[in-house]
Amino acid sequence: MLENFDADDLKTLSPLVVAYIGDAYFHLYIRTRLLEITHKISKLNDFSAKIVSAVAQAEAYKKIEETLTDEERTIFRRGRNAKSHAPRSSTVEEYHASTGFENLLGELFLRKKFSRLDEICESAFNVWKNNLT
Repeated sequence: MLENFDADDLKTLSPLVVAYIGDAYFHLYIRTRLLEITHKISKLNDFSAKIVSAVAQAEAYKKIEETLTDEERTIFRRGRNAKSHAPRSSTVEEYHASTGFENLLGELFLRKKFSRLDEICESAFNVWKNNLT
């Protein structure tokens, strides 16, 4: 059973650990939503790779940032500012932004704020939905 973490509990975890959970959730969310678009495995893999990339997550965050609460923006910044190394497939700024986004998702998941978590994931998905061909 998933333990219910409160905000103080989560401050004891590295933002990178929380982002790890957020990344896993976002992958599953996107893969599930993509089933409404196609059932071809090659397309599912292609679309998923595009949406779950650091570049796409950073762009989606920029487009939904204004819909976030001050607390959610603080959670994002905690993840964005965590010390990590960017891969070659994105800029350092994009990678840190995607880590912040994943940290936000991970914290919402661990705090069992599933309704808000799904709202944010759906908003991020909708940023890319019309570009999938």
